[in-house]
Amino acid sequence: MNPHYAAISDRAKHRCEYCRAPELVFNFPFEVDHIVPLSRQGTNDETNLSLSCRSCNLRKGSRTGYLVPETKTEVRFFHPRKDLWIENFYAETTSGKITGKTQIGTVTVQQLGINSSAQIMARQMWMRLGIFP
Repeated sequence: MNPHYAAISDRAKHRCEYCRAPELVFNFPFEVDHIVPLSRQGTNDETNLSLSCRSCNLRKGSRTGYLVPETKTEVRFFHPRKDLWIENFYAETTSGKITGKTQIGTVTVQQLGINSSAQIMARQMWMRLGIFP
């Protein structure tokens, strides 16, 4: 287990800091993610660490953003230490879908596959249980 897990998971209230999945419904702890990967000169400082579900962490990988083909501009992913979730995302309380309010939010949702059919079905169940959003 990552030595920073306790502090990072407490700070994140045991939710994925990207898709807001509640850790309590999984049978294993979420992962401590380097927001800026070590391979891109990120650090192990807690300001560069976030709590991430396995799905978001795998899809993010060592990337920090996405090159939008239409505009040929790099849009960075949501940064849990610099950005506010509520300003970048909206969780629809009927469908379970998460939509981006900003370019950062939209790119993060698309590239991390936050609205896969499995994730939407899980969110709908979490909403019925009263643990999402």
